[in-house]
Amino acid sequence: MSAIRHALTIKRADDFAQWYQAVVSQADMAEESGVRGCMVIKPWGYGIWERIQQLMDRRIKAAGVENCYFPLFIPLSYFSKEAEHVDGFAKEMAVVTHHRLISDGKGGLVPDPEAKLEEPLVVRPTSETVIGAAMARWVQSWRDLPLLTNQWANVVRWEMRTRMFLRTTEFLWQEGHTAHATRDDAMVETLRALEMYRGFAEDVLAMPVIAGEKPENERFPGAEATYSIEAMMQDGKALQAGTSHYLGTSFAEAAGIRYQDQEGGQQLCHTTSWGVSTRLIGGVIMTHGDDDGLRVPPAIAPWQIVILPMLRDDDGDGALLAYCEELRDKLADLIALREPVRVLLDRKPGKAANKRWDWVRKGVPIVLEIGGRDRENGTVSMLRRDQLWAENGKPNFQNHSCDGFSSQAPSLLEAIQTGMLAEAKERRDVNITRGIASLDALAEFFTDANQFPGWVEVQWSKPTGAALDQVVEQLKALKLTIRNVPMNAMPADGSCLFTGAPAVERIFVARSY
Repeated sequence: MSAIRHALTIKRADDFAQWYQAVVSQADMAEESGVRGCMVIKPWGYGIWERIQQLMDRRIKAAGVENCYFPLFIPLSYFSKEAEHVDGFAKEMAVVTHHRLISDGKGGLVPDPEAKLEEPLVVRPTSETVIGAAMARWVQSWRDLPLLTNQWANVVRWEMRTRMFLRTTEFLWQEGHTAHATRDDAMVETLRALEMYRGFAEDVLAMPVIAGEKPENERFPGAEATYSIEAMMQDGKALQAGTSHYLGTSFAEAAGIRYQDQEGGQQLCHTTSWGVSTRLIGGVIMTHGDDDGLRVPPAIAPWQIVILPMLRDDDGDGALLAYCEELRDKLADLIALREPVRVLLDRKPGKAANKRWDWVRKGVPIVLEIGGRDRENGTVSMLRRDQLWAENGKPNFQNHSCDGFSSQAPSLLEAIQTGMLAEAKERRDVNITRGIASLDALAEFFTDANQFPGWVEVQWSKPTGAALDQVVEQLKALKLTIRNVPMNAMPADGSCLFTGAPAVERIFVARSY
C-alpha cells in the first residue's frame, strides 16, 4: 500500500491533544472568542449541536417533559440556602456586582460605585436553586405532581484549564428538573433519563457508553445519588458524557417545595436533575475522528451528502449544474434514519479537489464529485468518509449510476451509522482490562510507557468516609478517577483492590477528561 498523505499534519498517535485542537480548527467547528475559556461555535459545529438538540428534544418531550426557560442571573441568596450545593460550585461562580459603568477620566470605563447591586447575582452555573424557587410556587397539591421541566440554555463555570467543547467557561446544555411525590417515582425518572442518554449516545452519536452509578465522592453536590454515561475516547481516557441525579428532598427543603398529600398532610417533594452539553461534540470528535479530521455520524451530520460539481467556467457548466440539481432534489426526497436526506449542492467557487478535502476534514458522510463526463454517462463518483482510502493509498472513489446511487443512498447512510458504532464499540471493548488485583499492578499498568491504556475494571468494597478519602488520594497520585459502577456488571467475587475487604461491586478506573 502506498503511503497516505493525510489531510491533517498532526496524527493522533503523535499528540492526541494537539490533534484534537487541529480537528476543531480545520473542520471549521469553533474558534477562540477573545474571552478566556469562551468559544465562537461556527456554523458546522453549531449545525451538529442543532442536530443533537433537535433529536434529544424529541426524546425529552416524548417522556412528557415540557420545556421552560429560567433566568441567566440567580440571586446569591438562593445558593446560600443550599450549603453543600453552593460549596461544590463556589470556586467556579461568576458574580455580577454592578449594573452601570462610568468613565475613569483616562479614556476607560470602571464600575460606578453608585450602581452597586443590593444583592450580587450569580451567572447561572446550574439551575437547581432558581428552578426550585419556581417549583415551590407551582406545586401545591399532589395533583400537581410529577412536575417535569427542561430548559435549553447556556451556563457559566469559571474553569481554570479550558479546551473547546470539552471544558469551557461558557457552554450550552439542556438541564431537566423534575419534582415527584415519592422517592420511588423520582428514582424511576432518574434512571429513565440515564437510559435516554445511553440510547441517544449509541443510537444517534454512534458513541458506545457505560451507564452506571457514580461513587460517593463523585456525586453532584447535594445529591443522594448520581448516575453517568461514560465513553472511551481513542486515547483510552474516559469522558463523562451525561449525568442524571436523584436529589432526594434536601433541595426541596431548602426551596420549600412541598405538596399537600391526599390525606391533607404536607410533604416534601423528591427532585431530580439531569443534563448533557456541548461536551458531546468533543466526545464525537475523539470517538470518531481520524488523521484526516472529523467523521460525523450521519444522524447528526448537518449535511449527510455533499455534491461537488467540477465546474470549468465554460459553456458546459450550466448543464452540469442542472444535472446536479436534479440529483440533489431526488436525494432530498429520500428517507434515511427516519428523516429526509440532508443534501447540499456546493456551488462555491474553487477547485473541486480543494473543496473535497474541506468536506473530508469536516467529516461529511458522503461526498459526490460530478464532472462533465459523469453527466454524459449518467454517473456519480462517490467518496465515503468512513472508507476514505483505497489500498493504493489514493482516495477510494466508487463509481455508480445516478439512479443506482439514489436507490442505495439511504442504506449507505444507515450502514455508515451502524458501522461507526460497531467500530467504536470494538475499540472500547478491547481496551477494557480485567484481572488487575493490586495497587502496584494498577500503577504499573498506567505508566507513561503505556500510551493509551484504556480502562481497568476492578473489584470494590464501596468504602465511605475516611477510607474512601484515602482511596481517592491513592488514585489522584496515579492521575486516575473512578468512573462509575456499571449497571450490568458481573457480580463481585473477590477482594477490593484498594482496601482488601470483600468486594461488593465492580468499578471502572481510568484517566479522564
